Amino acid sequence: MGDLTLERRPDGVAVLRIDRPKLNPLSTGLLGELAGVVRGLHEDLPGALVIWGGERCLSAGADVSEFGGPERGAEVGAAFHGALDALAALPRATIAVITGYALGGGLELALACDFRFASEGARMGQPEVLLGVIPGGGGTQRLARLVGPSRAKDLILTGRQVRADEASAIGLVDRVCAAETVLDDAIAYASSLASGAVVAQGLAKRAVDAGLAAGLAEGLALERQLFAEVFATEDAETGVRTFLEQGPGKARFIGR
Repeated sequence: MGDLTLERRPDGVAVLRIDRPKLNPLSTGLLGELAGVVRGLHEDLPGALVIWGGERCLSAGADVSEFGGPERGAEVGAAFHGALDALAALPRATIAVITGYALGGGLELALACDFRFASEGARMGQPEVLLGVIPGGGGTQRLARLVGPSRAKDLILTGRQVRADEASAIGLVDRVCAAETVLDDAIAYASSLASGAVVAQGLAKRAVDAGLAAGLAEGLALERQLFAEVFATEDAETGVRTFLEQGPGKARFIGR
């Protein structure tokens, strides 16, 4: 798959690796490849997805050599949104593993995931303003929703980088791990989710994400709709019956 490799593990976890020298720059070609992989995952869903870029970095950002005038900027922005919006819409849990750097478009890739696991030495930021431009892959929107508008503006307007400890303190990352275990820790968490009621997880993810993009009333209406829908799944029947017969925590789900 060119700059991407996809491994499907027996536990239901898919691991997608970015491998493009030197620091995994996200070219429009790579983003198109990513969009194709994500479309394939939508058609053949894993239990959960882990994305990482190897030991050196997740990605240092967009391929700046592709930047140009407004028309080229529109093309680059469209490539980012096409790939990352599809990733964010995947109805399964997604985890970005941040080792080394996740800057600019690299951080935007991580923000399109549900969870972010960072190594202790990781550094993150939206440094586009240092080039005289702004984030164009969702950073102004997803970052603000995650850490709040003031913190997002601080990172975006200054272009400064944050280390893993500060990223954890402001809610930018969910877990900080040792560099030698961060990938394994993310896969273990993904595996625990993949063994659960993954259809219900996907519906819950949709309710949270779509609710945040709408008003409270719309979000509550969607929750009521999806709450009713989930009872049509085999997992819901199994979960309710097992709870009544054996108590909590005994159900074995099949993902349907």
